[in-house]
Amino acid sequence: MNRRFTRDDVEILDDAEGYNGFFKLRRLRLRHRLFAGGWSKPISRELILRHAAVGVLLYDPQLDSVALLEQFRVGTLPGSDSPWLYELVAGLIDTDEPIETVARREAQEEASCSIRQLEKITGYYSSPGGSSEYLHLYCGLTDLSQAGGIHGLATEGEDIRVQVVGFDEAWQWLLDGRIGNAHTLIAMQWLKLNRERLRHDAQSQGSSEERSERHT
Repeated sequence: MNRRFTRDDVEILDDAEGYNGFFKLRRLRLRHRLFAGGWSKPISRELILRHAAVGVLLYDPQLDSVALLEQFRVGTLPGSDSPWLYELVAGLIDTDEPIETVARREAQEEASCSIRQLEKITGYYSSPGGSSEYLHLYCGLTDLSQAGGIHGLATEGEDIRVQVVGFDEAWQWLLDGRIGNAHTLIAMQWLKLNRERLRHDAQSQGSSEERSERHT
C-alpha cells in the first residue's frame, strides 16, 4: 500500500514576507518528497495566507426557495462582463468564535435572516495552488417569507442585494452559467441531493407542532 505523505514530507528552506496587508503573502522556497522516492529539487512558491471562512446557503423548505446574495467582487474584473456575482452568505473566521456562531451572525448581517437549523455540507480549500483559505460550507434552514432588500455593513464596504429565488429557478440559473463561484455551485448541488429530505422533515416537524398545539 502506498504511504500517504504528510506535512513532515515537506521541508521549508526559506520563508520570507512578500506583503502584509488585508492579505498576507509569503515567499517560500521548499522541497518535498517524490512519489517515486527521494526529494524534489528546491522550488519557489508564493502563498497567500487567509483566514478560514464559512459559507451558508439559506434555504426555506416551506417555500422551496433559496436566498442568493448579489455583490461586487474585484477578483472577477479581469475576465467577466459583470463583476457582480450571485453568492451565499459568507464571512471570514478571524476570531475564536465557533464556526456556527459566525455563520449565524453573517446571515443576520448580510441577509437579516435568523437560521433555525444548520446542516454541514462539506469543507474544502478554495484555491490550494496558492492560498491557505479553507471554506466551511453549510445549509441554513430559515424563513425567507420576508427576506430580500439591500444589506451589509457600511463599515466593511458591503453593498449586498438579497434575492429570494425558487429552487427550480435557481437551479436553472446554475445550468445557464449565471452562478459562477465554487461555494454556491457546491451548495446548490448538495441541496439538489438533499432537498426532498429537508422538505419532508420540515413538513413532519410542522405536523408535530400542530398536534402539540391542539393538545395544549
